[in-house]
Amino acid sequence: MDTVTGSAAVRVLRDRTAGLFLTAVVVSGFGTSAMWLAAGVWVKSLTGSDSLAALAVFAMWLPVLFGPVLGAVADRIPGKPLLVGSNLVMAGLLTSLVSVDAAGRIWILFLVLVLYGASSVLMDAAESALVAGAVDARLLGDFNGLRMTAGEGMKLLAPLAGAGLFARFGGGAVALLDAASFALAAGVCALLPAGEPDRAVRTGRRGELTAGVRQVWRSPVLRPLVLAGSVTMLCAGLNGAAVYAVVDDGLGHSPTYAGVLYAVQGAGSVVIGLLAGPLLRRLGERVCTAAGIALFAVAVGARALPYDAVALAASAAVGIGLPCVLVAAMTAVQRETPEAVLGRTAATANTLMMVPNAVALALGAGLIALVDFRVLLPLVGAAGLLTAALLVTGLRGRPTGSPAGPAPSSTQA
Repeated sequence: MDTVTGSAAVRVLRDRTAGLFLTAVVVSGFGTSAMWLAAGVWVKSLTGSDSLAALAVFAMWLPVLFGPVLGAVADRIPGKPLLVGSNLVMAGLLTSLVSVDAAGRIWILFLVLVLYGASSVLMDAAESALVAGAVDARLLGDFNGLRMTAGEGMKLLAPLAGAGLFARFGGGAVALLDAASFALAAGVCALLPAGEPDRAVRTGRRGELTAGVRQVWRSPVLRPLVLAGSVTMLCAGLNGAAVYAVVDDGLGHSPTYAGVLYAVQGAGSVVIGLLAGPLLRRLGERVCTAAGIALFAVAVGARALPYDAVALAASAAVGIGLPCVLVAAMTAVQRETPEAVLGRTAATANTLMMVPNAVALALGAGLIALVDFRVLLPLVGAAGLLTAALLVTGLRGRPTGSPAGPAPSSTQA
């Protein structure tokens, strides 16, 4: 598998469009990861409020709820200008944050964070359409895996830089760093080829906004993958809400030990990103997704055990399992969806999978106060195993959507 992995990765990196996209992910991802950490700390330092600090992260998540609407916008605007323009607009907006130096101006930060989240949804939708039209359908899994590796790699490095920059110069310096990363990403995106997929046929406002939902629901390939992803990310949110209880009550460490667990999880995601393409070709999307869910579920249940070695191994397993689910679903969306509605479908799938995670994080914070994590986490793991089993048993008599074969005629290869 190493030879196959290396060969496929080299083929992806040799593709000019794919290489430019990955470069943009690395450049902008560094600034984004630094800003995610700094936003909450910034709000906390200015207001002293833990709840407002938590809302800073929620503000960046909020636009995901409107994925189908933002995806419809992405389907109406040529991808390259949308990517370049969105990056430049965000670079300009972030520079305005240097004026946020008192609690009375914190509303400016929240406004920019909401627009930040909206631009991320728009750019992800536009990128999905452009990548599907430029990258060989057989290498989409490899591209998405490498994208995961690049993004998670930045999450391991950038928060340290952001924390140091914030401690020394304040939040405005982190905002300027992020603005510079967006400006550089805009320059990289400007080098993308100008070719565009066909624009969607107008079907009325309501029809345009629901086109992505219909595409996911009517597809025997996409529907089970996205639904399984939704349940898995719901479980992931409950798992995330319990992490500090695991660290404190289970392992007897200070809360900062959670950073170690997250770092190990991120390392697992970096590794699996390199192997995602070959695994998808060998197993098919549904089996690969089910395997990822099963690994994640076993790891979550194991976190109830009070052993450091088990906790570290479980974090690595979570980092390996979850990306399998997300990469498989996005690869299937890019391959199975007609070009005219790809932006909406990608944004819809992302909404259906990410919103349960955010909701579960909020609900889990209250649930963990009522239910011991030693009971909750095994139950969450059992739910994950059931989801994996249902996904595999549903294979009989239904298309698997294996990416090893040619792309459907409705999808540009």
